[in-house]
Amino acid sequence: MEFDKDLRSIQEVRDLLTQARRAQNALAGMSQEDLDRICAAISAAGAEHAARLAALAAEETGFGKKEDKEIKNRFAAVTLYEAIRNQKTHGILHEDKEHRTVDIGVPVGVVAGLVPSTNPTSTVIYKAMICLKAGNPIVFSPHPSAVGCIGEAVQVIRQAAERAGAPTGSISCIATPTLEATNTLMRHPTTRLILATGGAAMVKAAYSSGTPAIGVGAGNGPAYIHHTANVELAVKRILDSKTFDNGTICASEQSIIVESRMEGAVKAALRTQGAYLLDEEETKQLSRFILRPNGTMNPAIVGKRVETVAKLAGLTRVPASARVLVARETGVGKGHPYSSEKLGLILACYVEPDEEAVLRRCIEILEWEGAGHTFAIHTEDEEVARRFAAAVPASRVLVNTPASLGGIGATTCLFPALTLGCGAVGGSSSSNNIGPLDLINIKRVAWGVKELEQLRNGGGTSDPIPAPYLDDLVQQILRRLKV
Repeated sequence: MEFDKDLRSIQEVRDLLTQARRAQNALAGMSQEDLDRICAAISAAGAEHAARLAALAAEETGFGKKEDKEIKNRFAAVTLYEAIRNQKTHGILHEDKEHRTVDIGVPVGVVAGLVPSTNPTSTVIYKAMICLKAGNPIVFSPHPSAVGCIGEAVQVIRQAAERAGAPTGSISCIATPTLEATNTLMRHPTTRLILATGGAAMVKAAYSSGTPAIGVGAGNGPAYIHHTANVELAVKRILDSKTFDNGTICASEQSIIVESRMEGAVKAALRTQGAYLLDEEETKQLSRFILRPNGTMNPAIVGKRVETVAKLAGLTRVPASARVLVARETGVGKGHPYSSEKLGLILACYVEPDEEAVLRRCIEILEWEGAGHTFAIHTEDEEVARRFAAAVPASRVLVNTPASLGGIGATTCLFPALTLGCGAVGGSSSSNNIGPLDLINIKRVAWGVKELEQLRNGGGTSDPIPAPYLDDLVQQILRRLKV
């Protein structure tokens, strides 16, 4: 039976890719205005169904909070749309008459979109919008534990996009997700790019597929509370961030780091604001449930309430009002589970003797897990922020803001995105907050400005090409692209 299921899922992927290839041909002939109209429809549908899709996601996966998932859905549908609505992605992007070059945006082609269970419906809205804005069809591969809510989200935005003129096959989803189906999708010659958001194994498989991929590594961001910070406000931001959707955003803080002189004030603020500080025995108890035997995150703690996590670990003294569990940690790496990514309501706390030791510890944590992702600092000293930013291996350095929301661009002016590149240091092909401009290729037209004899003689540019000729070239390109 499993064999038959795998065969059916592989054939389904092939059929979806055939439709997507036909859709690509149609999308390539559309104008920027056509693509913008489709994106506007996706935005409106995502916003209209944000609450319903959030409830479906929370119920099916058991991760997070439906009210926060609704905010994420609206962020993907509205905040992202406002950021890209006037963005130029198709046709002539730039014309330099002085240097006689023209940049032309062209779609990359069919995109494979891998969707995680932690942010299922918001990821669908986000990836569909940035793909269609760039003129690319997308075929989604849903996480098996979120296939229902992902399928519903795809249905909602697909119908809206097609009513706005998107060709059939522009947005589709595997109905029977299997490992074989996902591998077929990633390795098929029709697939031109993979947008991989998920676990480390899936991201690694995407990069090993032979198809160009944009994948994101683990987030394991430390948060440094500097002695110049407003401690109460810094702690509030960290707890607000960590508790948002029960810690399922990968940019959320995973550890707090302070100098010894700040330990008392920070721990007092944590207690006052609802954090429960584990004692030594409780820290040992909970540590057994953070990671699975193979070293990966235990799904039993992901996005769960403190009450659920405490019950799992047998912690009997945790009050019902506790917002986050905080454990004192002294090491990093194997044997120190609190030093790893914890997509739930658990924070590590490190106390270091001085600022140099804090910096070394932050680097050590990120290099163990989370390289290239996110680092947060709370300080009123701009030079300290700049110094740490220059030293830590992180693509996003967030100052005085909740990291989970700052990293995705909700409380900062970073590009609003739910796929956060980690750069080469994190094994990623990009360090950007991924958007439509990451999903196009740029064709460049360049007029000759030197003759061979001039190069041999070390001469400068030749006489300028008359402007009417360059203008005529641009008009020909525009007509060809139907812009």
